[in-house]
Amino acid sequence: MQRSIRSINSNLVMGESSSLSTIFDSVPFTGIQLATDTTMLPESMRGYAPIIRGIAKTNARVVIKQNGYQVYQTYVAPGAFEITDMYPSGGSGDLYVSVEESDGSKQEFVVPFATLPVMVRENQLEYEITSGKYRPYDGGVDETPFTQATATYGVSSSLTLYGGMQAASRYQALSTGLGYNLGELGAASADVTQAWSKKKDDEKTSGQSWRVRYGKNIVETGTNVTIAGYRYSTRGFNTLSEVLDSYSNDGNYTSRSLRNRTNLTVNQSLGKGLGSLSISGLIEDYWDDKRTNKSISVGYNGGFRNVNYYLGYSYNRYTWSGNNSGKDAQDDQRITLTVTLPLSNWLPGTYTSYQLTNSNPGSTDQSVSIGGVGLDNDSLEWSLQQGYSNREYYSGDMRGTYNGARGSLNAGYSYDNNSQRIDYGANGSIVAHADGITLGQDITDAAVLVKAPGLDNVKLTNDNTISTDYRGYAIVPYVTPYRRTDITLDSTTLGEDMELPETTQSVVPTRGAIVRANYDGKYWPAGLCASENRQRPGRALWRNGSARRR
Repeated sequence: MQRSIRSINSNLVMGESSSLSTIFDSVPFTGIQLATDTTMLPESMRGYAPIIRGIAKTNARVVIKQNGYQVYQTYVAPGAFEITDMYPSGGSGDLYVSVEESDGSKQEFVVPFATLPVMVRENQLEYEITSGKYRPYDGGVDETPFTQATATYGVSSSLTLYGGMQAASRYQALSTGLGYNLGELGAASADVTQAWSKKKDDEKTSGQSWRVRYGKNIVETGTNVTIAGYRYSTRGFNTLSEVLDSYSNDGNYTSRSLRNRTNLTVNQSLGKGLGSLSISGLIEDYWDDKRTNKSISVGYNGGFRNVNYYLGYSYNRYTWSGNNSGKDAQDDQRITLTVTLPLSNWLPGTYTSYQLTNSNPGSTDQSVSIGGVGLDNDSLEWSLQQGYSNREYYSGDMRGTYNGARGSLNAGYSYDNNSQRIDYGANGSIVAHADGITLGQDITDAAVLVKAPGLDNVKLTNDNTISTDYRGYAIVPYVTPYRRTDITLDSTTLGEDMELPETTQSVVPTRGAIVRANYDGKYWPAGLCASENRQRPGRALWRNGSARRR
């Protein structure tokens, strides 16, 4: 269960969830959590963006550009000004500010900009308080109570401070750190965590974990260092999950504490029409069993005319302590080629693809598939796939899904050398309200209940797969919480005996709410003329949110 608390821009969750991972590793729990919900803020106040400060000599227009594009414009009076409502934009890229005075003069300056996920705006506070029982994936592990609290605060346009604590009967930890906008050099953060813990059947230990992270976008070369990080932990350091997982009743837990971890992700654009290259790597080792993991993956995405293709290579090496005081190792290499070709010129809405995978040692797998969409509004999705391997293994799969206004139906048949399988299912939602029950597609978060009495089988322009039922009701299963969304009935699908004075309502739901959108439609019996559509003001209705008619 969850409830929005608009007065403090927070969300209250009760039940099963996971703690936030901004500072500590995420921990599954059953309990209660109160945390900042940034989606309640105006879009111009979400995420990190620097405050732009300057002085105008006259009434002036301020224009801000990033990566060659204008991202903001406003007008200011003479004197000092601050711009605090600029939308966050990308990972980095300097902001070029131009103050165009009314006397024709112009002053220009540059504000360096880069960010990491941990950074927030100046004077903005984000927090989390979680308390409950540990919810382990292994049912044999004790459900130990714990509490976690974190806070992040923007000290200035460039500096963010953050910290937190975790506490359980067998574990306590404190963490503190900072993130800094380095301007042209990118953005970096550093933090340290001190932990005291006791694993099952072990002595009490204490230790520290040091972490640095870095991000940078080089516009001139099209290079984006999404995240580069390094973490070092002393021998006595453990995370909360590592300690709580050790209290297993089935004896399957293996003690393992991370020592070093280095990770890097880089994306490189190769220019117009030349595709893109991505590289990621990871190296980590552990204290207890001298285990090491090393992995690297390289991928290239490209296209020629209507043909899209992907070529990837990955390498993984695992080493661990052997039985004879040595080390055992396992290597895995894989090369993958995927080619996708649309067949729309011959079969509308259809595509075909081919995939070849070569794995070490000596395994080659190939598969061919064809699929697409059909029926009105592409409500039917279908696919056929056949695979072969040089290991005398074959497999096949055929599948179809129908997405209708009242839910979705799916069915499939698959087979391989050893087995066959048939599966089928139905997905959707049932909303009980004052006027009865309405069926719809799966609801993900906030939703809208459309009420247009007498207007049956009228489609919505928001999603043509959704239409009103025989009573004039429908469910729009996905709208953004705390944001205005226009819900529009498609007037071209009205029957000749129907009248709809206005076709659009605007709704602003809270998180998880079902908002009602009321329409004053009329159904005229056969033989009477329906009036033409016209616009007129309406009234607002709401349920756990708000709605207003336009």
